[in-house]
Amino acid sequence: MNELFNMIILAIVQGLTEWLPISSSGHLVFVSQLLGFANNMEFDVAVHFGTLMAVFVYFGKDITDIVEAMLKGKWKSDKAQLGLMILLGSIPAGIIGILFKEYFEAAFTSLFVVALSFIITGMILSIASFDFFGRKEIPGWKGALFVGLAQALAIMPGISRSGSTIAAGLISKLNMKSALRFSFLLAIPAVFGANIVALGNQTMSSDLLLPTFIAFFVGLATIHLIFRKLLTTYKSLRWFAGYAFLLGIILLFYSLFG
Repeated sequence: MNELFNMIILAIVQGLTEWLPISSSGHLVFVSQLLGFANNMEFDVAVHFGTLMAVFVYFGKDITDIVEAMLKGKWKSDKAQLGLMILLGSIPAGIIGILFKEYFEAAFTSLFVVALSFIITGMILSIASFDFFGRKEIPGWKGALFVGLAQALAIMPGISRSGSTIAAGLISKLNMKSALRFSFLLAIPAVFGANIVALGNQTMSSDLLLPTFIAFFVGLATIHLIFRKLLTTYKSLRWFAGYAFLLGIILLFYSLFG
């Protein structure tokens, strides 16, 4: 019963923090340690799959339009261009994730590394909270690669994937809604690929169905709130920057003196 309770708490944490710019991986690390619960790779894959499905549901029409435009060879259309930029932006995380897989896995066991990464997230969000006068809806190839490099940096637990990619999108002159959309769509190949690599030829236990569904529903509600209420302007990032700074400092002191 206690194990089920811990999994439910972590599934809620995953659903809330995967799309908010505050790092789900970092939160899973320190909340797991707080609960004294040793969640395994299978559990992480399950809850990440749940939040990934939330993107498929929320952006279902966008995804369908992108795939249709690319299959029909409408390369000059906005949808096909967006699809190409998503593929291009996915390359850096794929390469870096494969080359440094063991290093990043080791980082998940270090609360000190997570603390420093939260502070870095705060810095990234602070920079992006200034007006870069973005008006574009689709990044160019340079912007897509820049956002992709930001996503690769976020493989480190504590550095927010959504936060770093939204920030990079804004710096690349995207408007706020377009930066959010590109960030979330860019997560699809990255998270799906990482889950496939992590799971290998294993099958997920039926015991993980409940946490997966919880992560899905909480993640779907969180995406809706982000678009409607929480991240409507670049200045909204300052609240999350302050939270990441504060949490990083608290965890840093705890890792050193706790």
